[in-house]
Amino acid sequence: MIDLHTHSLFSDGALIPAELVQRARAKGYEGIAITDHADRSNLDWIIPRIVRFCETCKKKGALQVVPGVELTHVDPEDISSLTREARKLGATLVVVHGETIVEPVQPGTNRAALEAGVDIVAHPGLISKTDVVLAKEKGIVLEISSRKGHSLTNGHVAKLAKEVGASLILNTDAHSPEDLIDPAQALRVVLGAGLTESDWKKMITNARNLLEKFFLKK
Repeated sequence: MIDLHTHSLFSDGALIPAELVQRARAKGYEGIAITDHADRSNLDWIIPRIVRFCETCKKKGALQVVPGVELTHVDPEDISSLTREARKLGATLVVVHGETIVEPVQPGTNRAALEAGVDIVAHPGLISKTDVVLAKEKGIVLEISSRKGHSLTNGHVAKLAKEVGASLILNTDAHSPEDLIDPAQALRVVLGAGLTESDWKKMITNARNLLEKFFLKK
């Protein structure tokens, strides 16, 4: 299991990064990204701390821990500049909190994230086909979520991504220990979105490719 969208106490998660990683390790995770919620007010506080923690994880076993951030509820016109700033601060993985149907995310957020060249658009809700095509063209991954609420539109995202040929990934958006899932539950979420076991294998490959992107940079 590779999970590239999780949260710690640095935003609204329940666990400090060390416990989050240890619980993922205990579940047999192969890789995890810590992607706490950020906007312009806390970007420069969160990312250096996540980066520092991830540096300490390199010598502690096989679990790969990636420093990231989830730009959340920011104005669409700010996403591009915040993405650049986040990368300068050391966030290897930039996720944008997409237009989920269970939160009042500003319209245009999905498109702005894609145009900014982020890595993952999280739970992009009722994303348009035009935006899914753009995701494919730019090599940006769209998220299938196991998180309650956000998962309601998994079927829509999966259907368009399959039709267009855009890349998908499965993440938990974990905020607490019970949000972390095992591979069997991950597969059930994928099948529940109308995808196949073959699609799940491709999603694992997409996640591994993002992990390799990080470690090649190092």
